[in-house]
Formats: sequence, C-alpha cells, structure tokens
Amino acid sequence: MAGRYFDEWQVGDRIAHAITRTVTEADNLLISTLTHNPQPMHIDREYAAKSEFGQPIVNSIFTFGLMIGVSVEDTTLGTLVANLGYDQLKFPAPVFIGDTLRSETECLSLRDSKSRPTAGIVTWAHRSFNQRDELVCECTRTAMLLKTPS
Repeated sequence: MAGRYFDEWQVGDRIAHAITRTVTEADNLLISTLTHNPQPMHIDREYAAKSEFGQPIVNSIFTFGLMIGVSVEDTTLGTLVANLGYDQLKFPAPVFIGDTLRSETECLSLRDSKSRPTAGIVTWAHRSFNQRDELVCECTRTAMLLKTPS
C-alpha cells in the first residue's frame, strides 16, 4: 500500500509527486466530451486561435483531476475513508496542449476525527506546475484517513 495513514503525516510534510504528464489533444477532447462541455475555447481550434491565447486552452477539469489523481498514490491510496472537500481552487495560468505538468502536495493541518476514533482529518495544499515552473492549478483538499491499525 502506498498511501500514508493519518498518524504518519506531519504538518509541513511535502511531496513532489513522481508522475508527470504531457497533456494531449485527446485528453482535452475526452474530458470536454465526457463532461458535456461544449466551450469552443477547449474544442474549436479556429475559435481559440482568435482569442488572446491564440490556441485552445485545456479544460480546467482535466488539470484539476490530473493534479489530484497523481497525488493519490503518495497520499491516500489504501488509507482513505472519504474526501471531505476541496477549497480555494484556482487556475492562475492556462494549460495548453503539449504542456507537461508536475504536482506537489504539502500537509497543512491534522486533527483527530470527532466521529471516528480510528480516523483523522488531513488538509493538504495541492499545486501543479507546467514545464516552465508556472503555477497552473492549486487547491486545498480535506480528507478523512484511517489511523495505523493497532
């Protein structure tokens, strides 16, 4: 099991996730289609070419999902009870087809669960960067994790 139990976390822990990913046109088209998002800035190259970006921007749902997805193995795989929420989701810079994204996680807070003695609550900051080290996505995430079994 790769994920960490609640009591294995400390505030300030930082993880640079090993998985990186170059975003493809297929990624962008699939997520836009799967979510029924017809935004031409994502799926119409001619329309997007006339925008300030000059090209399609990647659907932010993909960027967010990739950032969280690559964190799972290092954070919650096998230890998650439930995700409790995502807050302060921001996209400070656009992602384009061909960008390579990397992500990192920082533990912000820890507290015992009031309702489950075998679990605790962790809040992380997740951040994703492109190949130019520009921040493209960030959020805080709160989850309930199991404590190490006794």
